[in-house]
Amino acid sequence: MVTPPAVPAASRGPRLSAEERRTEVLKAAMTAFARGGYAGTSTEDIAALAGISQPYLFRLFGTKRDLFVATVGVVHDRIEQAFRAAAEGRGGIDALEAMGHAYKVLLGERDLLLVQLHAHAASEDEEIRRFARAGFRRLWQVVTELTGLPQPAVRAFFAQGMLLNVMAAIDASALDEGWAQAACSLAPEDFFLTDLTDLTDLTDLR
Repeated sequence: MVTPPAVPAASRGPRLSAEERRTEVLKAAMTAFARGGYAGTSTEDIAALAGISQPYLFRLFGTKRDLFVATVGVVHDRIEQAFRAAAEGRGGIDALEAMGHAYKVLLGERDLLLVQLHAHAASEDEEIRRFARAGFRRLWQVVTELTGLPQPAVRAFFAQGMLLNVMAAIDASALDEGWAQAACSLAPEDFFLTDLTDLTDLTDLR
């Protein structure tokens, strides 16, 4: 991997607080981890992108694992915020549809998508696996809370969402092929209802 050139101290702008610098490092880490994943990304690369020294990066985050976990935490937070904003004032299927639309918008942020997938791939590491589980658990609980729908409905939402992740990651929508168009073409209001028809009359879930 080609290491980006370090930013000269004179060109780094006004001095930032530690918390502001953490935010800047997390932005750089999102870009770097999206490209290289956990194993393929060095802290030197991230420090260079953030315009800081590697020792200062370790003062802020301790270890590369800590930084990766914090970056994945940003992804989880963004998804939860999007779900809560979309579902505000709604419930049931209406909330689920709104969250589906919001998630499709988030998938347009490719770095966010790829870091989410890299977190799953890096879950051989026990600490990362524990954090990935906690994040997924939290999102599952949020969807259940905001919709009030039964667990099969929540399961269908996440199952279809994972398909969306894969299709977006491989840019399947760019392919003029039947399988890709079938997987990518449904609107969220249709996409997430497919597995609910055996539960009850959908009008009763609103």
